[in-house]
Amino acid sequence: MSEYHNPVMLRECIEGLAIKADGIYVDITFGGGGHSKEILKHLGEKGKLYAFDQDDEARLNAEAIDNRSFTFVQANFRNLKKYLRLHGVKKVDGILGDLGVSSHQINTAERGFSTRFDGPLDMRMNQQQGVSAAEILNTYEERELHRILGQYGEVRNAKTLAAALCSERHLAPFETIEQLLDVLRKFAPRRKENRYFAQVFQGIRIEVNEEMKALEEMLEQSAEVLNENGRLVIMSYHSLEDRPVKNFINKGKIYGELEKDLYGNVDKPFQAITRKPVTASDNEINENNRARSAKLRIAEKI
Repeated sequence: MSEYHNPVMLRECIEGLAIKADGIYVDITFGGGGHSKEILKHLGEKGKLYAFDQDDEARLNAEAIDNRSFTFVQANFRNLKKYLRLHGVKKVDGILGDLGVSSHQINTAERGFSTRFDGPLDMRMNQQQGVSAAEILNTYEERELHRILGQYGEVRNAKTLAAALCSERHLAPFETIEQLLDVLRKFAPRRKENRYFAQVFQGIRIEVNEEMKALEEMLEQSAEVLNENGRLVIMSYHSLEDRPVKNFINKGKIYGELEKDLYGNVDKPFQAITRKPVTASDNEINENNRARSAKLRIAEKI
């Protein structure tokens, strides 16, 4: 099996799911399988776990799990409802999601996720589909690059950087991480270079994988497939991911105002179990730096 990070807030995630031995559960971000293995420990013979992941290496990790209660689905979680139906499942009792990029993906140079290694500008979580980071940098119009850098990367000088990227690609198309970093070094704030690089990479990666669209589609489907009293447990690592999760739980909408019925009652599918997001303990953060920015939200289907 490929080496992945230790699951963040594993105990809190499992407690949040409130697992029933005969229930049906979904891990929408299988990765190295840490959360799935723990869920399986709480299931009886009639219990079922469906694990989603579009990454080929995650599929290899899943093949090492020998458990009749376990089914791996190699697909993006934006297709949650479709693939559950293909497996004869209409309703489930819990959905767990650990969003973002795994440490294993970041630490694999040829995947192109990290600023620490040179390699191809790929950033695709499913390397069999979609456009790569290089294709985006070489083909997007300047205004589109400006949008993704500003909206998804929260880069302050996004407009200036987008113009520079367009000028640079006319000299030579972007192919490697080092080529991109050569441009970024000219615009990064002094002594904040690494943060700047991470913001740019985040913006491009989110666009490559349509992460925000996929998250929104999954959240909307979660309300359809969860049983009454079923649990939605989602862990995010930056505000762009956390905001739609929070809004959907609290308002029933990704954006916009609360909707109310004729009697003035708020029309939403979930009730928050935790008023504020759960965060990792100091001990866990000391042992696993990835836990520092994690926010866990838990909700129950009404």
